[in-house]
Amino acid sequence: MPRINRVSLMTLETYARERTQFRAKVMAHKKHRTVHLGEHLTLLFEDELTVRYQVQEMLRVERIFEEEGIQEELDAYNPLVPDGRNLKATLMIEYPDPDERSKRLAELIGIEDKVWLRAEGHERVRSIADEDLDRANEQKTSAVHFLRFEFDEAMAQALKKGAGLAIGVDHPRYSATLEAPSAVRDALVGDLA
Repeated sequence: MPRINRVSLMTLETYARERTQFRAKVMAHKKHRTVHLGEHLTLLFEDELTVRYQVQEMLRVERIFEEEGIQEELDAYNPLVPDGRNLKATLMIEYPDPDERSKRLAELIGIEDKVWLRAEGHERVRSIADEDLDRANEQKTSAVHFLRFEFDEAMAQALKKGAGLAIGVDHPRYSATLEAPSAVRDALVGDLA
């Protein structure tokens, strides 16, 4: 699967010129890669384009133009690009009120390990969370987690042949399940080799 490298990135000057159009393209692309599990959990399934956008934005915001700094951003973000056998997602726990968010994050410890995907006719694939660093402690979970879902060949082939995709979470304090809309399922199947 494609990886982002230094040569494939826009310079800061080029990105400044192209940003409005590029951002519009990415936002439209994300619509078919975003799933809401209940009212407070959102999964954004990452791919090369969504991660490329994050890298370009970080370089722009932090005014990074030196090779070493660019490589550090690439090293941080490239692991979020699916490799053909998995799907990767950013999980966001969203409570607008800060007091409620703090309370819920304390109640939802471990939720990042309770998210799952299931190809119709197959077992659930549980999330592997936060491989880069721990995002939770004994008092609370983080509002943002990075998840990986590994598929075996049979599951990947079933999805490619049109099997339905269920997405869910089964934490004791928060549960939700949905059948992925066809546009979302089709976008995600494109991440599988």
